[in-house]
Amino acid sequence: MGVTANTNETYLVSSIREDLQPALISISPTETPFMSSVGRKSVTNTYFEWPVVSLAAASTSNRVVEGEAAPGNDAPTNAVRLGNFCQISDKVVDVSDTAESVNGAGDAQRKAKQIAYKLRELKRDMEQMLVGDNNAAVAGSSGTARETASLSAFLTSNVSRGTGGASGTLSGTTSGFPNAAATDGSLRALSETMLKDVIASCWNAGAEPTMVLCGSGVKQKISSTFTGSATRYRDISDKKIVASVDLFVSDFGELQIIPSRFIRSRDVFVLDPNYARVAYLQTTKQKPLARTGHSDRTLISVEFGLQVDTEAGHGVIGDINPAL
Repeated sequence: MGVTANTNETYLVSSIREDLQPALISISPTETPFMSSVGRKSVTNTYFEWPVVSLAAASTSNRVVEGEAAPGNDAPTNAVRLGNFCQISDKVVDVSDTAESVNGAGDAQRKAKQIAYKLRELKRDMEQMLVGDNNAAVAGSSGTARETASLSAFLTSNVSRGTGGASGTLSGTTSGFPNAAATDGSLRALSETMLKDVIASCWNAGAEPTMVLCGSGVKQKISSTFTGSATRYRDISDKKIVASVDLFVSDFGELQIIPSRFIRSRDVFVLDPNYARVAYLQTTKQKPLARTGHSDRTLISVEFGLQVDTEAGHGVIGDINPAL
């Protein structure tokens, strides 16, 4: 049966209110596993330093005769000074007086919401620059921004790199700040032996790594091909079978396999979070900017740098192609 004449259908009505839910949906990643795992500290200068001491190797010849006169002095155990620069990162929110006043869906346009979003974006930027970049330190100048060296620039001891790959360098050879970033090598497949070797190297240096930080492709590779893992099973009471690896059981302890959306797909970091921290010259602040018209501007800024207490506490497997 057809529609009766002059029936007022929704297709003919232009004044029907749209169905737009008030809650905002965002799928943007906000997890920052590196910053959430390492420590933090305050510093008082744009260039900050920390001392690192390396003990002499253990000796099997340290025996003396009873009553013997003291031998000559042992070599002193002195610290070397490592350093990094703090950089400034910021976001600016500019909301018109009208936008602050109108009734919008979820009020996304209002100043408070915009500041909340920019704070999350700033935190993601920090994570990306600390572990998702391959960056040497830059001292900066009146026309050049300072840059903090990323994690990969520090790591030289416990490394596995592809052909042509090389570690970064320090400004003072064994001291100072990273003045050259690591050199990327040829891409290659990841093997379980590579991971085991880097973990062993970290342990031999005195660290106890507890984290493997990697991209999604490497995480899937570990889950599907590695055998040394607390792995593809789960609690019978849950009645679940989980085809993933969240924990790698090595000869030197258990390590969490943590995927990161902000790491380079070619890098796999083995980390002891006790030996790294984010240093803040200025913690995250909000400052109102001078009004010049019918809008309200807010500057959100942070001044921070990366401190790697001892690079031998961490390791990197570089130049990985997860698809191989």
